[in-house]
Amino acid sequence: MTINVRFFASLRERLGYADAELEMQTNLTANDVWNLSTQGEDMPANTLVAVNQEYVSLNETIQDGDEVAFFPPVTGG
Repeated sequence: MTINVRFFASLRERLGYADAELEMQTNLTANDVWNLSTQGEDMPANTLVAVNQEYVSLNETIQDGDEVAFFPPVTGG
C-alpha cells in the first residue's frame, strides 16, 4: 500500500518537507497518516485534510494509491 502525503504552507515550513511517501500493509486513517509521516508531531488545531482533492475527516480510511494532503488553518480578513 503506497500513500502519497503532501503538506502545504506553514505545515511544510514547520516540518521542513513538502512531501512524504508511506508504504504500509494495513488500513490507515488520515490521522494515522499524519502521525506516521510526521513522526508523531502535534497537529495544529483546525488543520484541514483532503484525500484525492476532497476534504475529509481525520477518521477517513485511506486506500492504496491515495494522495493525502494537509493544510494549515486559513486566516484572513
